Amino acid sequence: MSFFYAPLEYVRPWKLASLAVGIALLVLGSIYTPAPDWDVAISLIMAVCTYFTAPCSLRVVLEHKWRQFPLALLCTWFSVDGCYAIYWYFKDPAVLHLMRAANAPASLALYGMCGVIWLYRGSLVSLVRQAGAVVSRRGAGQLRRSIKFEVHS
Repeated sequence: MSFFYAPLEYVRPWKLASLAVGIALLVLGSIYTPAPDWDVAISLIMAVCTYFTAPCSLRVVLEHKWRQFPLALLCTWFSVDGCYAIYWYFKDPAVLHLMRAANAPASLALYGMCGVIWLYRGSLVSLVRQAGAVVSRRGAGQLRRSIKFEVHS
């Protein structure tokens, strides 16, 4: 059982478009926010790590795949803090010391939100169709329980 998604999931246009929007927002933030640890390079590194691992890590928890939990934790840590720490250790250790504790909670929250956004495996058309059918049949309150998040092999 593979931890990562099939390659097709990573090249879906709606996922790539949402990644591009997210990266654009991060780059704009790095330009217009006076945080010493927010630059374009780390924004790109963390966004790409998150894109490949956040939905997989969330799926491990949602589907109780406890044998994959250590890998999910490792991927989460690396995307949220590990790549950040490595980058700033080599670029400017003083910034790492100053900002690491403040960066981790914000990055973890973004990681979780991205995991939710990219969790669905399928096209945007099928997601909208499936969600619309569930809402029209049962009401929005039961949407979460009704959408199938089955494992594709």
